[in-house]
Amino acid sequence: MTHLLAAQGGRVVAIEADPRLAESLRKRVRCDPAAWPGVEVVAADVLTTDIPGLATGQFRVYGNLPYYITSPILHRLFDCADRIDSIHIVIQLEVAERVVAHPGCREYGYLSAICQFYTRPEIVMRLPPGAFRPPPKVKSALVQMTLPGERGSLAIAGADEKRFLEFMQQCFGQKRKTLRNNLKNGLRPIPSDERIQEAFAANGIRPDARAEQLTIAQFAALLAQLPSL
Repeated sequence: MTHLLAAQGGRVVAIEADPRLAESLRKRVRCDPAAWPGVEVVAADVLTTDIPGLATGQFRVYGNLPYYITSPILHRLFDCADRIDSIHIVIQLEVAERVVAHPGCREYGYLSAICQFYTRPEIVMRLPPGAFRPPPKVKSALVQMTLPGERGSLAIAGADEKRFLEFMQQCFGQKRKTLRNNLKNGLRPIPSDERIQEAFAANGIRPDARAEQLTIAQFAALLAQLPSL
């Protein structure tokens, strides 16, 4: 992946957590710099790396993510969403289907909502286990995420953005419970049942609705009518 990106002629910063793999890549770059133009190898953990500090201006992200930390890495990238044009990642297919799921689908949850708040995700390729060495026990997918997502039209930023994301997380808190019950258990101060019902009615939300049935715009409208967290 690094070699193919380098061939495009732009600057490429490769972050690799395994020191041995990072040094192996550095040796390739040193031995044949013409084949690896503009490549800089950083031996570091992406979860603790100052990603914006490695780039100048806007940048794109490409990666084959460790499946067990896909969500933390995405959250880390969303922290610098204003600097990112697009994200192209290989992840577990099951997780990819959650990322692109729409309201009303069984797979739709908080991960779907936060990814679609920041990006417009789509699965562009499905990859069988045999595409990797050694082959994993799960299927994979290449996901393209173009920025901005719903965030661009909702105009939520700063402290309001943090509050909104916390609100959505609370709405999805316990999937078996209705949205009404999650709100009564999660918000502080606790809104009255009457206040919740009024907010639901104003936004065309059924009294027995669950979080997985709401669009991101409906979450934003609902928060605007409920007490502060």
